[in-house]
Amino acid sequence: MANFGLRRMAVVAPYEEHWREAKSAIGASDLLQSAKRLERVAEAVADCTLVIGTGTRAHRKPEQPVIPLPELTPLVGVELARGGRVALVFGPEKRGLTREDLALCHVLVEIPTDPRQPSMNLGQAVAVCLYELTARVSHPGDKDNAVARIGQTDPDDAAAPASMRDLDLLAGVVAKTMQAANYSPAAMQKANDHDLHLLLRRLKLERRDARRILGLFRRILWSLKR
Repeated sequence: MANFGLRRMAVVAPYEEHWREAKSAIGASDLLQSAKRLERVAEAVADCTLVIGTGTRAHRKPEQPVIPLPELTPLVGVELARGGRVALVFGPEKRGLTREDLALCHVLVEIPTDPRQPSMNLGQAVAVCLYELTARVSHPGDKDNAVARIGQTDPDDAAAPASMRDLDLLAGVVAKTMQAANYSPAAMQKANDHDLHLLLRRLKLERRDARRILGLFRRILWSLKR
């Protein structure tokens, strides 16, 4: 990140507590010191409007659109142009992002590699992705708002893209409404929640639409409980 001028990093549930003092981070100690430490991926991307997951399809069937890395920059450019904020999410080197983490992503990006060796070292994967973005994306303030977070959303702009926080709030109320309506057996709740997160991200809602749908489901939930 320091090599490519990106400053905003969030680290989720790090394995070791002393990661901020990494001796190998030459010239990047300030970046480590300023990084946010969070317990869940959902917290790290809550204010983002486009979340891009990374990984390989070798061990998991994707549930979102998968784009090759060269197609990532135009997608990010469009999101920035409409006032969004982008997060690029990397998983642990051994196992990658979990199914639950991937459900928070709008799309997955794949680095073209030789089929005989699809997996990459985590540091190499980050460097390749950030080089692609910083070499091609041209937008005021990009490097000051990146990963990977790039861009800025006005929290008071109702026409802005719905953030992850907006979608998670909506998903929670819809899930409660489904439960109140006995939509499916309790054993299906986790699967329903997973599918709901994927669905809401595919819809690409604006904030005002997310709020309108939220109000609708709150009213339905209130009526069901009565």
